[in-house]
Amino acid sequence: MKIFSHRNSLLESFIHYSRSILKSVIASIKGINMYVFMEKFKESSFVSLISVFAAFNVICDSLMSLPLPFSGVWYSWVFIVTPISGILLGPYAGFLSSFIGVMVGHSMVFRGSEEFLFTFGAPIGAMISALLFRGRLREVLVYYLVLLGAFFATPVAWQLPLWGMWDVFFAFGCLLMVIVAMQKWKNIWNTRANTNLLYILALCTFIGLEADVLFRIFILVPCQAYQSIYRWDAFTLQSIWGMGAVETPIKAALSILITTIIGPPIIMAIRKMGLLLVKD
Repeated sequence: MKIFSHRNSLLESFIHYSRSILKSVIASIKGINMYVFMEKFKESSFVSLISVFAAFNVICDSLMSLPLPFSGVWYSWVFIVTPISGILLGPYAGFLSSFIGVMVGHSMVFRGSEEFLFTFGAPIGAMISALLFRGRLREVLVYYLVLLGAFFATPVAWQLPLWGMWDVFFAFGCLLMVIVAMQKWKNIWNTRANTNLLYILALCTFIGLEADVLFRIFILVPCQAYQSIYRWDAFTLQSIWGMGAVETPIKAALSILITTIIGPPIIMAIRKMGLLLVKD
């Protein structure tokens, strides 16, 4: 009998201990802040989104573009994905996603060690597209002014035809027009309005891509990579300068077309998940 009473006491102690644990678990579950849980979910999903776009950047950067040997701009198809990466992910995550993509892509399809320097323009372009989409035009304007100022302050630039980078000047003009228009019409840059979204995406894509081109020009001319890396003289630089004036706008137009087609549905879908543009 003593044995049975001892077993009963152990069983009662176990049941009592189990009930106390269960009550603690239930109390903890009830005390969970669902906002914190959703923020953790958004954070993990956002990291996954960065990884997905980094993979897209790797794929596009591994595919060689039109074989034009002297353009020096976008030997791959990365120009298709960098603007939308910045627009969707934001300036910093977009920069990181594009940077990982082009570094891995350039390592997989090696096209010269100097290209690792020039390809920094791709993540910078993604960042500029992101800043512009979020209405941070001042940073974009400063970027253009500084790099254009450095270009015109370089003596060899005075020997180059200006039409060779007409698309960069056109993008800068579009940026100035947007700034002036926003001073007069505050809601003209409302990315939540479907009627505004298409032209905003087009402008962000174009100005971001030309910011990429401007960075490469900055490395080539003001930083004098044409001499230190390629061993070109001024005459050789003049000879190849105008080739990008045809190729680059065509690729920019293709990127604009693709972004304006796939951009709106992707933006709407991700916004419904609560993962996009918290501060826009």
